[in-house]
Amino acid sequence: MLARYQNGCLQKITRKDGVERWQFRWLQKGADGISRERKKTIGRVKEYPENSKKLQDLIAGLRLNINTDGPTELTCVNMSEAVAHYKIHELADYGRDGKAYSTRNRKTLVLNRWVLPHWGKVELRAIKTVAVEQWLKTLVTTKFGEPKPLAGGTREKIRDAMSSVFNHAIRWEFTDRNPITGAGRGSGVRVSAKRERTPDVLEVSEMHLLFGVLGVRERAMVFLDMPSGLRRGELAGLKWEDFDFRNLHVSVTRSLVDQHVGPVKTEASRKLMPIDEYVARDLLAWYAVTSYKKPSDCVWATDANRAGANRGKQPVWLSTVMRDYIQPAARRVGINKKVSWHTFRHTFSTLLKGNGEDVKVVQELLRHSTAKMTLDTYTQALSPQKRAAQSKVVGMIRPKPSCTVVVPRVSGEIPVTH
Repeated sequence: MLARYQNGCLQKITRKDGVERWQFRWLQKGADGISRERKKTIGRVKEYPENSKKLQDLIAGLRLNINTDGPTELTCVNMSEAVAHYKIHELADYGRDGKAYSTRNRKTLVLNRWVLPHWGKVELRAIKTVAVEQWLKTLVTTKFGEPKPLAGGTREKIRDAMSSVFNHAIRWEFTDRNPITGAGRGSGVRVSAKRERTPDVLEVSEMHLLFGVLGVRERAMVFLDMPSGLRRGELAGLKWEDFDFRNLHVSVTRSLVDQHVGPVKTEASRKLMPIDEYVARDLLAWYAVTSYKKPSDCVWATDANRAGANRGKQPVWLSTVMRDYIQPAARRVGINKKVSWHTFRHTFSTLLKGNGEDVKVVQELLRHSTAKMTLDTYTQALSPQKRAAQSKVVGMIRPKPSCTVVVPRVSGEIPVTH
């Protein structure tokens, strides 16, 4: 027999400290078959104002929680409730065991901006594959006052976010189907993610010009970032203790996005990365002049007042470095392409492929979680192969030496070793 769907009730309570809080109450049937009242304090009234969307979303997730103990007539579960439950259980910050901050933030933004306004009140059972597909085609964004069709990549992210919510709902038995993926191969929502424009890639000659006008810090940043394929958040999260200059490798263990420290994007991203000797020289040139040399200090630590007592422990905003230093330098030497941190990753990938490197080597240097773009058909690439492939690229782009720093060969001479 199906149990009755519970809505629960919400009350304001005041504790001894005089602070008003919300308390959620519901009935829970015990092993003896008797229903007893349960309650949960969920937050301060000041933090969750009455009738606010933030409070309603939280309640929606709690309602689904209290209706998961047995077979329940869940035909009334809508997208808004499912998303609220998904956020509580899968988009919360669980540290290394959870999703990366960038993933959590991106999915939250996509769901809030696109999915909930249109599908929030629609019951899960009423959402159909073709309806979602047609809706995605109608989406537009307004740029410079004019509507423009939403990019294929963005529509793909919206589709994937909806699919994640449905998979979560299936796992919690709120529904038994995912209309986004469909019942069989090729029957789900189809989205063309074809790029509207090809990402800009820098020529080797342009890299030489750029290196010639960058300061020691920015040059070390770019020279490390480009032939390592590091993502911006991974570059920002580096500390001196992550480097082994004796064995010439770096351990990528954290990512920093919007000053939030979290795990790297994928399991594949956690692998040791080789660093070329010439890259190490530029890094040590920066190490020689930076004020922050402790193993636990950020490689790109900020001197800004915002760091306060945490000087050395907070990195600069790499978006600011790009805007105020690297992009102006590129324009000064006649590079009129759209230069961003991801430009260097695309350039690295292009040079690797242009050198005819094994696709598995390319995949591992770029640290893709799958070989979707690099054709996963070979066994794991050995470190010497990766180092050789990287060194070829470094040999092509390396700037003229800006200093006489020599890569140390014994542990006593290096900033950090493992």
